[in-house]
Amino acid sequence: MVYLRTIRLMREQFPQTNRYPFTLPSIRQLEEIEITSSVTYFVGENGSGKSTLLEAVAYQCGFHTAGGSRNHFYEVDRSEASLGDFVRLSWMPKQTNGFFLRAESFYQFASHVDELERERSTGFSAYGGRSLHEQSHGESFLSLFTNRFTGKGIYLLDEPEAALSPMRQLAFLYVMKDLVDEGAQFLIATHSPILMGFPEAKILNFDASPMEEIRYEDTEHYQLTRRFLENRDRYWVD
Repeated sequence: MVYLRTIRLMREQFPQTNRYPFTLPSIRQLEEIEITSSVTYFVGENGSGKSTLLEAVAYQCGFHTAGGSRNHFYEVDRSEASLGDFVRLSWMPKQTNGFFLRAESFYQFASHVDELERERSTGFSAYGGRSLHEQSHGESFLSLFTNRFTGKGIYLLDEPEAALSPMRQLAFLYVMKDLVDEGAQFLIATHSPILMGFPEAKILNFDASPMEEIRYEDTEHYQLTRRFLENRDRYWVD
């Protein structure tokens, strides 16, 4: 299912500044992204703008920009989402159910869940019956995916592979497949060639200027990983 159909940057309203992210080539030359797949990946080097744009989308969705859904309110240093006011989203139909995952601030989100549990005593029913802090990093991520995510929602994930071993990344792909079959849509910023191997996904390359769609086999992530695995000794030659 594709709920979010287009992401449009209001470049004519950009502030006159040399500050990040408004100087990024991928942002300065981007006008509109048309979303045509239930799974869309943002890929590129660190600092290319992929996470910044995903955060802006989360801001426009009304999700907590440090991680969470529309119903999560907790005190933490929220990301500024400096691009958020300059993004417009087009939906068909509008989808308000969903979640924004930030790997770098997941600890704060887990602490927020613990605080809610102390207030409501739900038995962590939405998180596998245990505090996320009482699970390993990878277990807590998968617990969130399998218990908190449901079909008919939009899920924005910023580098979810940060806590997942290769085996757990494969497990997550199966979770994604089930959720997509139930009507979920995913936008994922990632460096993982495993995660971006989801069938028929759309991959957007933020290293290109302007940003462009790229085949899985043409991504630097795939090519570099394959070259290294096939002949790792060559990378240690003086």
